[in-house]
Amino acid sequence: MRKQFLLPVFLLSFALMGCKGEDPSAASASKKPIKPFPIKRIASRVADRLPNIQLNRIPFGDNIATNSLKLFIDSLDFDHSYFLATDITEFQQQATLLDDQVKAGDTAFAQTVFDRFKECVTNRTAYVNKLLDEGFDLDVEETYHWKRTQQPWAGNIADWNGLWRKKIKNEYVARVAAMETEPEPKDEEEKQAEEPLSTHTVDAIEVLSPIEFIRERYKQYEMLVENNFDTEMILQRYLSSFTRSYDPHSDYLSPRSVEDFDIQMRLSLVGVGAMLRSEDGAAKILRVIPGGPADADGRLKAGDKIIAVSQGDEPSESILHWPLSKAVRLIRGEIGTKVVLTIIPAENTAGTRTKKIDLIRAEVKLEESAAKAKVHELDRTAGTVRISQVILPEFYADFSGAKNGDTDARRCSVDIHRILKGIATNNINGIIIDLRNNGGGSLTEAIDITGLFIPIGPIVQVRDRRGVAILPDGDPTTLYKGPLIVLVNRLSASASEILAAALQDYGRAVIVGDKKTHGKGSVQTVIPLSKRGDDDLGSLKVTTASFYRIAGGSTQLRGVTPDIILPSLLDSLELGEEFLPNALPWSQVRKAYYRTWRPSVKLMLPELQKRSTARTAESPEFQNYLAKRDRIQKQMETPLISLKLSDRIEKILAEQELEGLQETLLAGAEETAEDKEKKDPVLDETLQILADMVELSAAGAELTRK
Repeated sequence: MRKQFLLPVFLLSFALMGCKGEDPSAASASKKPIKPFPIKRIASRVADRLPNIQLNRIPFGDNIATNSLKLFIDSLDFDHSYFLATDITEFQQQATLLDDQVKAGDTAFAQTVFDRFKECVTNRTAYVNKLLDEGFDLDVEETYHWKRTQQPWAGNIADWNGLWRKKIKNEYVARVAAMETEPEPKDEEEKQAEEPLSTHTVDAIEVLSPIEFIRERYKQYEMLVENNFDTEMILQRYLSSFTRSYDPHSDYLSPRSVEDFDIQMRLSLVGVGAMLRSEDGAAKILRVIPGGPADADGRLKAGDKIIAVSQGDEPSESILHWPLSKAVRLIRGEIGTKVVLTIIPAENTAGTRTKKIDLIRAEVKLEESAAKAKVHELDRTAGTVRISQVILPEFYADFSGAKNGDTDARRCSVDIHRILKGIATNNINGIIIDLRNNGGGSLTEAIDITGLFIPIGPIVQVRDRRGVAILPDGDPTTLYKGPLIVLVNRLSASASEILAAALQDYGRAVIVGDKKTHGKGSVQTVIPLSKRGDDDLGSLKVTTASFYRIAGGSTQLRGVTPDIILPSLLDSLELGEEFLPNALPWSQVRKAYYRTWRPSVKLMLPELQKRSTARTAESPEFQNYLAKRDRIQKQMETPLISLKLSDRIEKILAEQELEGLQETLLAGAEETAEDKEKKDPVLDETLQILADMVELSAAGAELTRK
């Protein structure tokens, strides 16, 4: 089982020859020729192996081909705005031929579709410039349908232009409204630290107007499509559309993608120490990793967006609209070398100013992804309750290190064991295993960690083509026997669901969190495509098995339903296996034999639920949290947005006023801005639930089912 990947991409290499009047043949004579990428062998091998190793063994036929066409088109034009309906009809006429073409190693159709897409991008970029030159009437009462993933493509040029007029006007109105409602920098030092964003390069001094910003954005995207989509990248997307027609977690992985996975699982790389995600064409800082160069420097922070990178004193290179994997590799580098990041600060919501941060690269241990523990003290009527929050962002293991015999290879089960040993001597009354946002990882690690909390017994059942196997905890030792909660959300998937489900079935822990977890109940195996003596052809990440609880039901689609449900901001978003195309169905197998925990925590549930409901109803902070969730849900359920500037500004100001009022009502006299950022009402309530468990256990209450 492995964590779900974003669609991996290749890096493009340029071979510049014949410059300055030189003979191209002479310039290349001393260079080793670039070996052609073996497209035919890769494609035919994917078509041959995929149906034989994927769990359901569906034939590589017309149904798969038709579905893959839709996925490939959506991977290029996800919001159905670049292609025309006539393009889609033309492509669909070839749909039932694609499987036979790929079997024969022929992927020319992918290039045909991409070439048409490139033409559309060039056409629309020119039209965007025309619209920006003409300007917009911001007082007209009209709306834009912003949720376009399920909308039809434009049927003709007039409809196409009408769609893009509203699309670009929406971007323009949003930017003008953001600029007019953005607070000024707080002090002169902050103003001096910022550099204006350029119209042409990141080193210029002119601030981008909304028109210039949008113009530059589409220019950058056109350049990306023109220059950065090489044959390898197109093949990657095309073949992955076939693998994802079987299920959403099967992919074709390039050698680079396998390398990225190994780095992630080792929890170590050379770089600046920041975790990134792609947002609005930039690389956004999710978090700064403790102990890394960025953390030690102190200037880079979560929410900042990296838009350009330079190596040492070289000119800056824009990374706007780059694939995230390529941007990350530009930021990485050799230990001791300097990298300069041009960023849009998080507080500059309009994105009109930048500043530069120079850092020296160092080896970064990704401790932010490693298990860690925090101690919380709660003052209760019966006295102080000490609770350890054990945070596990993913189930990691250094596979390469273990394979090479490294006895110190990193494993999350070893780290959790060490944490629990420390807890035993630290006067801790209860433990929360925090698996929020944990997308999975190593199955073995999930089994080993679950075993730390129970005696010997089954943990999970796995079904593959050979049948059903029960995977047990083979260690009879129980390292921790006290009150236990597993905290989850909709982003808790795969290995997280195995651990939560097993402890729930045993009655060993109370599960707290969103209405359900993600619902990924499948196992992926990475299988190299290369044979002995072959070039490196990459690998297939294929779903080869499915998970089942020891109680018999699958975690697929349904996930794990918590014992105590706390409303979540994620409830409003389309997050979960059920929203992924071609998700495998739910199923069940025979229940495994196991003994529930004695005394079972299930006896406490009615009282715990009653107390939690009363507490959250009376908590202003939690009610504020629910109000924010409801606002997000309302926005998500409203596909139309006003294109009138005054309406947009009014909406932003109302949101700011409401949030400011709520913060004022909730804030204590000594509360700092940093304290506000750390508010976590779900965790706060979970701590109270565990404190209730501790008190009920200590009192030896006669708990019966009510």
